[in-house]
Amino acid sequence: MTIGEAANRSGVSAKMIRHYETIGLIATPARQENNYRTYGAGDIHRLRFIRRARALGYPVATIRQLLTLWDDTNRSSADVKQLAQAHAAAMRRKIAELDAMARTVEYLAAACAGDHRLDCPILEDLIVNSQQSAAVARDDGDLAHPVSMVNMGSAA
Repeated sequence: MTIGEAANRSGVSAKMIRHYETIGLIATPARQENNYRTYGAGDIHRLRFIRRARALGYPVATIRQLLTLWDDTNRSSADVKQLAQAHAAAMRRKIAELDAMARTVEYLAAACAGDHRLDCPILEDLIVNSQQSAAVARDDGDLAHPVSMVNMGSAA
């Protein structure tokens, strides 16, 4: 089948199919005489597998590992379980980071009068903490400081 048919059957766009070929998640397909790619049922199953894994938030590197395990008839389900548990833990950490960011934004929004005044605690925090974050980044090389440095003690 052509890439368009494969896209329709798998639910993965033709552009993403080409991308997955480029990064090696699916094999480069055979070509017809007219140079069109030719896909089979196995390719469709693999594309659906990738689509589902992406829908569950798995990063490409982990999808590559899962595909390797799927292809390995001597695999251990313990290996698959370990990858799933690690992914769930990473998602929980991300949820905690997002929750902390939401609490910070809510705290700042509550501190803002939201009226005609020029001063705004939200903008002040963004300015002050952008300077502090830059200083911290220079000190430790870490640019990922997702939560404001505002004292959250009274916000919780």
